[in-house]
Amino acid sequence: MLTNLLPDFFAVLEGSDRVAAYQHYYRTHQRLLEAYWHNYVVDPEGPHFPEVVRDVVHADRTDLRGVLERVDVAALARTTEQQCARLLAQDADVDVVLMVGVGAANAGELVVDGRGIAFVCLEHFTSVENAETRALGLDPELIPLWLAHEIAHAVRYTSPASRSEMRQLVADAGGYYSYWETGRSASLREHLVNEGLAVLTSQAVSPGHAAWEYFGYARRQYARVREMESILARTVTGDLDHAALGLRLRYLSGGMSEEARTVDRWLLPERSGYYLGARMAEPAVAEHGLAWAVRASAVEITALGAASAASA
Repeated sequence: MLTNLLPDFFAVLEGSDRVAAYQHYYRTHQRLLEAYWHNYVVDPEGPHFPEVVRDVVHADRTDLRGVLERVDVAALARTTEQQCARLLAQDADVDVVLMVGVGAANAGELVVDGRGIAFVCLEHFTSVENAETRALGLDPELIPLWLAHEIAHAVRYTSPASRSEMRQLVADAGGYYSYWETGRSASLREHLVNEGLAVLTSQAVSPGHAAWEYFGYARRQYARVREMESILARTVTGDLDHAALGLRLRYLSGGMSEEARTVDRWLLPERSGYYLGARMAEPAVAEHGLAWAVRASAVEITALGAASAASA
């Protein structure tokens, strides 16, 4: 189901007291926005919430309004949603949400009350970097790519046929996904495969982009990760079955210090796990397709990869 929060957000900007209007908007959509803030921004009950809100409601939105005049983002989202439903043989409802964020992630996944959610924050897709909104300046043509990526996560976490660690952890948490708590409990193997499958889904749904864009890399970063592939594969092996938030951050998060990314004297490129995960998942997808692979356990996925390497 597609949920478009853009009209409600722009109504906030028309209010005489924008901060109060945002707080009302937040309460109206609290089921979604509380999970978004907890997972991707700051604690909405914490001291920084009002400061972030003030910045958000007073930022210049000229770039975003211009894109919305040129691009039918709702149509892009609906088409992507339909493509993913077919490609992944979707057997669980996933809410697709168009929203204006607060300068955090450009897209993401959530599970609330057992229902998967894939969202995109459109301030990042204006083709223009914007310091006031912390916008990344991504092309709006990339919306289907990122939305497909997040839908793949939501299916893996909520499909009744999913054998993934993520689905079990979400179920154990009462149908709630937490980047931090779920991330702390899942093995690194699961995290890498999870992101790799999402990358491969985005490539299938939205072909034709530069190779590095599917990983969220810059061109030089992509070249460096490929150059280090064999080193990365050796470095990660000993940690694949360990679960720790630090491992997830080391391989899959941006902004980590060089010290946190140094293993065996090698400095790992930021977010190198996206590339590793895609390489780990490719043999399974080639043999069984995305609908099977997105529901398979990480052990099943990597076993097929090992068998493929052995027979090569």
